[in-house]
Amino acid sequence: MPAILVLLGNMLGGWWVASNAVFVFMFLTLLEVFLPEDHSNEQDSNTWFPDALLFVHAAFQTLCIASFIWTLHANEFSLIQYFLLALSVGANSGASAIVVAHELIHRKSRWYRLVGSYLLFTAGNIYFYVDHLKVHHKHVGTDIDPATARKGESVYGFFKRSLVGQIASSWQVEKQRLNAFGRSQYSIGNYLVASIFLISVLLTAIYLWLGWLGVAMFMLQVFVANFLLEYTNYIEHYGLTRKPHERVTEIHSWQTDKVLSRFFLIDLSRHADHHFYASKPYHTLISYEKGPVLPFGYVSMIYLALVPPLFFKVMHSSLDRIGRQ
Repeated sequence: MPAILVLLGNMLGGWWVASNAVFVFMFLTLLEVFLPEDHSNEQDSNTWFPDALLFVHAAFQTLCIASFIWTLHANEFSLIQYFLLALSVGANSGASAIVVAHELIHRKSRWYRLVGSYLLFTAGNIYFYVDHLKVHHKHVGTDIDPATARKGESVYGFFKRSLVGQIASSWQVEKQRLNAFGRSQYSIGNYLVASIFLISVLLTAIYLWLGWLGVAMFMLQVFVANFLLEYTNYIEHYGLTRKPHERVTEIHSWQTDKVLSRFFLIDLSRHADHHFYASKPYHTLISYEKGPVLPFGYVSMIYLALVPPLFFKVMHSSLDRIGRQ
């Protein structure tokens, strides 16, 4: 639905470009507060549809980015319309492309991981593929993991620390991997180098066609998408810690069974099970009775997170209830 709204908004132009931004940041965030939870752990025996859905997302993301660039070429907007256009596209890139990429990069198939990398490329992300698999899952809940939010840390402070930390840790991982093969860390075999190169090529093409405005709008949608990624990281592990050698279990991630978060984020909200068994496909994830439960869904927590004093008050009460001081 967000991708369809992006496409319709881009085709219709005018204020319609705000369609997905209004849908995601107003309608869905409010709707989720009133919708129920679904604690069912029943699993669909159908083996083709859940995977097919991932590739449908990838196809729609391609259309969204292509129509975004074409819309910038074919229309002139006010500054607020340009902003809403990038916000709508970025919201889809964050909530659809990166979420689906997260699922795909965990798969064993090289083809699936390649599509996941492509989706991260469309969202301008250069680090998640490496850091999430090699650092976050290994060190989640410890000070080593830059993607684990510390108690008392605002989403704004976390965004800066997590972004810089994940890029740095990804570079170190790739440096060690390439050095083991006797290759330079600056070679195209470095995932970060390759990503920066490809994104630079894309931005150059956008500049030659659309000028600096096109580059600025594309980078704005990249910022929105990656802020949403880090916001998600923020609420998934906020204040939950473990000892470095303690096994990761269902108590080290926040989960929610709010149907809206489950549906629109392909069960990413069952994050406790994802970290307990990282290889499980999204449609087989389950809810744990002992797993920490967020006071609201992933979708509706965003405005709470944007107001740190309110977020701390609510989340620290939740931490106290589960005995995590």
